[in-house]
Amino acid sequence: MSIPQSGGGPIERHEQLAEYLASGCKPRDAWRIGTEHEKFGYCKDTLKPLPFEGERSIVAVLQGLRDSYGWSEVTEGGKLIGLEKDGANVSLEPGGALELSGAPLETIHETCDEVNTHLREVKDISDKIGVGFIGLGAAPIWTHDEMPLMPKGRYRLMNDYMAKVGTMGRDMMRRTTTVQVNIDFGSEADMVQKLRVALALQPVATALFANSPFFEGKPNGHKSWRSKIWRHLDDSRTGMLPFVFDEGFGFEAYVQYALDVPMYFVYRDGEYINALGMSFRDFLQGKLPALPGETPSLSDWADHLTTAFPEARIKKYMEMRGADGGPWRRLCALPAFWVGLTYDQSALDAAWDLVKHWDAETREGLRVAASRDGLQAEVNGIKMHDLAREVVAISESGLKNRACPGAGGLVPDETHFLNALKDSLDSGKVPADELLERYHGDWGGDLTRIYADYSY
Repeated sequence: MSIPQSGGGPIERHEQLAEYLASGCKPRDAWRIGTEHEKFGYCKDTLKPLPFEGERSIVAVLQGLRDSYGWSEVTEGGKLIGLEKDGANVSLEPGGALELSGAPLETIHETCDEVNTHLREVKDISDKIGVGFIGLGAAPIWTHDEMPLMPKGRYRLMNDYMAKVGTMGRDMMRRTTTVQVNIDFGSEADMVQKLRVALALQPVATALFANSPFFEGKPNGHKSWRSKIWRHLDDSRTGMLPFVFDEGFGFEAYVQYALDVPMYFVYRDGEYINALGMSFRDFLQGKLPALPGETPSLSDWADHLTTAFPEARIKKYMEMRGADGGPWRRLCALPAFWVGLTYDQSALDAAWDLVKHWDAETREGLRVAASRDGLQAEVNGIKMHDLAREVVAISESGLKNRACPGAGGLVPDETHFLNALKDSLDSGKVPADELLERYHGDWGGDLTRIYADYSY
């Protein structure tokens, strides 16, 4: 979940809303890669989720990272709720999952080194206090009541609101994790092409990274239960955004969409002011019930943009949001997958050619089928396994064309980061398939075995 935004002046013209998004446009040589990933923490002896405070807790892990590895504190209401260092930050999901929001980096080599360093640091601190961390798309056993709500004002407001919209919002908050990558765009036209490709192919990422076949102690009938949860959260702020494929789509059309997303809050002087269900359009006119007579700043607009949760979204950059959290090896595969597709023009054109004739029904059908069936999904004659094979090949060609060397020049490009996905394509199995095989096989239906076998 995002942290409060800052630095924006007053909104005096409607055009500033689209201009804010357009200000993210960068020349190609300034494009960067930001990788984010979340993981569940638990006590090794009880296999229960970490409490916020105590000897074995979220705070203990944050304090250990602060004291041993030079991270700076982020506090709210006098409580330690995050860390920051060198353009990266560590934050808490509503149910206590630990998230690394990586710094903007030039290559997959760099972002993967960052991920590896972070996981090594977390493991060092965790091992010392009897804590483990595991990468899964959904908590496999824990119930809602077992997951503590973190002491952040944003989460308290969301927790109340989620009970009134959709059916699974609180499950999303407490019991799901993801890995995502943030990418740049060079112009409005580049943003449009990338966002269309991102939305159309997000189901391929969902299928390849599907890693949540269990919920509350048993198989749930889906390869990605996390994806199903997002489909039943709040229709006003989630989904595949069919309007993005309309002729004339651009920054202003996205502004109009975001203005129709009901508000959660306004952040003032370190406090979250309840604006649940209110309208940013009213806020622009000084008619927000929560702050009568007051008009918003660009910081308020930036905050509001973080409360829309489509499968891919734009702020000053673009976020790819379709993948489950997962094992160490796949945390580097996700940015490689999307960077290969979007940072080389020939690859981006090939990806667009692949999807440009699909209608909204096909795109949504693939989203649903990917969640349920993974690589075995099939919609309107499109077989996910075949589609994924073609998409990964396009991504690989894009990474080859980027030709970004690593390991001091010993590795010629970034294509090897796709190997985990190519293994899945060869076997036809994604992480969820492996987990189900273990559950029905050597685990003998004992799901507690997942912690010892799949923790970082």
